Amino acid sequence: MNGILDDFKNAFRRKNNGLIQIILLNVSVFLALIVLRVVLTLAGASLDASTGKPVIYEFILEQLVLPSAPDRLLYKPWTLFTYFFSHEGIFHLLFNMLFLYWFGKLIDEYLGNRRLVNLYLLGGLMGGLLYVAMYNLLPYFAGQVDSSTLIGASGAVFAVVVGAATLMPNYTFHLLLLGPVRIKYIAAFYVVLSFAQSIGDNAGGAIAHLGGALLGFVFITQLRRGNDLGKPLTVISEWFGRLFRKKPVMRVTYQNKAKSTYSGYANPNPGYSIPNQDEIDNILDKISRSGYESLTREEKQKLFRASQRKE
Repeated sequence: MNGILDDFKNAFRRKNNGLIQIILLNVSVFLALIVLRVVLTLAGASLDASTGKPVIYEFILEQLVLPSAPDRLLYKPWTLFTYFFSHEGIFHLLFNMLFLYWFGKLIDEYLGNRRLVNLYLLGGLMGGLLYVAMYNLLPYFAGQVDSSTLIGASGAVFAVVVGAATLMPNYTFHLLLLGPVRIKYIAAFYVVLSFAQSIGDNAGGAIAHLGGALLGFVFITQLRRGNDLGKPLTVISEWFGRLFRKKPVMRVTYQNKAKSTYSGYANPNPGYSIPNQDEIDNILDKISRSGYESLTREEKQKLFRASQRKE
């Protein structure tokens, strides 16, 4: 057990490990809900007559799921975030985390950890907001507003899936029984399926999928034009990081100015500088020889940054 806890701690201490951290958060919340429900049931806690689940468990779950009724959402605004880190069904969690891992690896490799996390968060927010909006604006859902809630990371995951398919539409996954399939077709299939299910039993979930998918497409399209929709989230996360970071001990040093060789200005973000033409030519030559899979993580990110260069 100590080994598992150590692995968990190390995953959150490691830098640029957002994909694994998101997955671990989802799994942790799922396991916590299972343990809570089992313990309360075995302890003889009073059960809800309509669901058969412990009343205390239902109360805690209500603090995590996203309600479609505006008056309920007004008193629980945090559920716009907590709903896409929460699951009740094991297969719901399993498929969401598998898709997040497969497609999230591509986003992480080409765009970096921070943009992957931002895409996930914005996709979850967009999916939740579209769900609330549709349930309150469309007559079809008028009778369900007071009782409907949303749970699960599907909207956020769809943002990552469609984002990856927009970024690299011809990237191929080798699927069991089907063989090689380009990810643009995988994304398109699930978007069409979600649209068809938007009048089904899980209409709220399907609408959240579509909201996340839309966000994923717009996020990558705007990024190619030089507009990073996740920049506000980055600013907020950096602010919190500085808030809780230990201040270094001040040291006074002496430097002989006559020996200083510094000139010009340092690049405040050297990892995201635009590569020059020689670098791009070398990367393109490598692709022609060995394919995209032969590129390193740094080369893939340089290639994407070059595509953002304005004419």
